[in-house]
Amino acid sequence: MCLGIPMQITEINGFNARCTAKGVDRDISLFMLQHEPIEIGDFVMVHVGYAIEKMTPQEASSTWELFDQLLEAEET
Repeated sequence: MCLGIPMQITEINGFNARCTAKGVDRDISLFMLQHEPIEIGDFVMVHVGYAIEKMTPQEASSTWELFDQLLEAEET
């Protein structure tokens, strides 16, 4: 199963970005979104080190709510 993680961009350097989610920071590639206007503060879906889709803050929040529910259900 493949899983994309919503992350928020905190730094941009060319086609590389620093992103954060749930207190975890990662360096990711923006190459696949090179024709999309991307700015610090934007949310992106990250899969295997690549931003594959720009997201709204609401989409990112909803996705994390679902992930949190899955983790909670797994713990019980």
